[in-house]
Amino acid sequence: MAPQNPRLGYEYVALSDVGRRRSSNQDSGFASSHLLVIADGMGGAAAGDLASAEAMNVVRRLEVPANGDVLEALAGAVHRANDRLAEVIEDEPSVEGMGTTMTALLWDGEKFGLAHIGDSRAYVLRDGTLHQITKDHTLVQSLVDEGRLTPEGARSHPNRSLILRVLLGRDDAEPDLQLVEPRVGDRFLLCSDGLSDMVDDAGIADVLGHAGNVDAAAVELVQRALDGGGADNVTVVLAEIVDLDAPTGHEVASDDGQEMLVGAASEQPRGPGSTTTTATGMQPVPDDEEGRGTTGGRRDEPVDPEQLRYAPQAPRRYAWLRRLIVIAVVVGIIAAGLKLAYDWTQSQYYVGSQDGVVVIYRGVQADIPVIELNSVDEVTDVTLDSLPTFRVNQVDEGIQSSSQADARATVQSLREIAARCADPAQANLPGTECEGAE
Repeated sequence: MAPQNPRLGYEYVALSDVGRRRSSNQDSGFASSHLLVIADGMGGAAAGDLASAEAMNVVRRLEVPANGDVLEALAGAVHRANDRLAEVIEDEPSVEGMGTTMTALLWDGEKFGLAHIGDSRAYVLRDGTLHQITKDHTLVQSLVDEGRLTPEGARSHPNRSLILRVLLGRDDAEPDLQLVEPRVGDRFLLCSDGLSDMVDDAGIADVLGHAGNVDAAAVELVQRALDGGGADNVTVVLAEIVDLDAPTGHEVASDDGQEMLVGAASEQPRGPGSTTTTATGMQPVPDDEEGRGTTGGRRDEPVDPEQLRYAPQAPRRYAWLRRLIVIAVVVGIIAAGLKLAYDWTQSQYYVGSQDGVVVIYRGVQADIPVIELNSVDEVTDVTLDSLPTFRVNQVDEGIQSSSQADARATVQSLREIAARCADPAQANLPGTECEGAE
């Protein structure tokens, strides 16, 4: 009798820490017996946590679809999360520019469906080797893909945090989708960039390979990020694939169906005597007058600066904090504006030249230090020496186009001019512009 495939499940844990330099947690994490999710908010202190929490509270309701199409289900959940952000922004225009990454694994009992947008990451450790199974939607990753930057150089690049795709409540939020076939012993990690920026792949592989269980691995990963500087919020969602029928000597966590919600999505307004979850989502922590008692919070902080922003009347002794918050908001708006400006440049096209031929460029005819605002979209078969001098000068200066189709139409016109100039019978007709064409 042929051996039966093992009945698979997974043990899981979620853990989040505010980090050493942040005053609030803008990450959100979720883990259950069928769904693992991480979201890293952006857009300022008051908006990043809101974005990740709102998106998380939509996606974590996702159930395994009856038709078994986990990718369709994930894509729908991500789109609904994006729609929710649009609703929040419409109701409160002051948070325009907020956004969040989203990386999610949906389990159907045999395989994972993976949805990903942004620069949070999904890894799998298999047979001692760490594999990154998502691609960062960042400027530096695009430079690496083009061969203009090494992976090592990307880690220290000044624009390494510039995200090109993220949930912003707009129409262009399309996640990457793929299926992942797991094996017994695989360890899957979802993490925010607060981990991956502080701990390199070798360090992550070392922890995942040597920690005794997922709880110990999660704690050590977060601690290494803090030891490395803790420059950002640190959130990890970790799962280990197990054979549910094999004797383990301990209860498999995925059998009890417990949900773990950590980070911004777990923090709710609380009155006296209320409780909230810890970073692991396992134990309630009583609130008190000395500390915040929230996920990843520091109990030695008498006042959370982020809470002051929402206070109707902040105490006068915190006026300097108000000024700092205003400055931070302005900087956030500027950063969002720069992102919008860059996105606009990448929707533009023009016709130019390269190495003696006519090419279509995507972007605009301008460069700023570090960031190139244009790239070759199409290389055509029209040579400059086949065109009259007047047209060559136009191409060298750049012919602006409203779209890729418009640019192609311009190239077709140049192609027809080149064909006419190549025909002596037409080139010598009165009124032609073939001077300089070969």
